[in-house]
Amino acid sequence: MVDRRTENSKLGEISRLIPESLHQKSGAVFYSGRAAYSGQSPLYMIGVNPGGDPGARPNETVSWHTGRVLQEMPDNWSAYRDESWRNARPGTSGMQPRVLHMLERLGLDPGTVPASNVVFSRSKRESTFSGDFQKEARLCWPLHLAVIKMLRVRVIVCFGRTAGKWVCAEAGASRQIGEFVEANRRRWSSGAYEAASGLRVVVVPHPSIADWSSPFSDPSDLVKDTLG
Repeated sequence: MVDRRTENSKLGEISRLIPESLHQKSGAVFYSGRAAYSGQSPLYMIGVNPGGDPGARPNETVSWHTGRVLQEMPDNWSAYRDESWRNARPGTSGMQPRVLHMLERLGLDPGTVPASNVVFSRSKRESTFSGDFQKEARLCWPLHLAVIKMLRVRVIVCFGRTAGKWVCAEAGASRQIGEFVEANRRRWSSGAYEAASGLRVVVVPHPSIADWSSPFSDPSDLVKDTLG
């Protein structure tokens, strides 16, 4: 999975923590390229799991995708900015522009922000995940810990409550330090939490549902305040 060009890089080192049992599963680990793992990053973005139909994409395995990120993609690469989803222009489909909107408001280059998911196996929806989510999450967590420690991450942004609940529990982030409530009928809330270690977790409504580009439902200021 790692060649000579990348075996001594931080991303190459982190990739060795991908559980072997997941290598041939349809899925993905890294949503940003080598530049995001080359130094320090104040922010880490974590969703629930890769989307899409695993039956229709059996060859797009965790191992295959990791090899592409390590060896083929530019150093400064982001799945949210540079990939074409559903045959649309790169960066314009689904939640891509919403994630890009937040990163622009934070003044961050998408290609330098590490991004992943709690678990690495693909499913059409969170509700159709075919494995044991808790078991796979435990297998994947050591990789996330390595990212947090090696890149000195200060804030993790979690897409949706499932990812947020898991990450807050594992990180020990239980003290609420901030909140944003949407200024619309829905009134969904985002929360910022802090662990005793100082690591902070911001749990936001999933951008596949919530339009972060709308001023009425944009949690960017909460994330900005949490970064300090």
